[in-house]
Amino acid sequence: MHYRNGREAKNGDKIVSLNGGQIESVGVLNDAVPGNDYCNGQIVSATGISGLACLCDCLHLDDVAEMLKEKGLDKRPAGK
Repeated sequence: MHYRNGREAKNGDKIVSLNGGQIESVGVLNDAVPGNDYCNGQIVSATGISGLACLCDCLHLDDVAEMLKEKGLDKRPAGK
């Protein structure tokens, strides 16, 4: 099981689900079964199940944070 960027997917990961470049949901991956990168598992948010996890449309939250850091968006602007 792998996310869009090739990172190995594991149940319990905090993930972001994308739809056409837009964030569709954020939560924890549950019930995913090895051997399938498509509709596999569920995304569970603080308010409950927010949908199926199509792993090829998901990214690990740590990878999203790293992208923000690369763009300099990981820190609040000075004076704000």
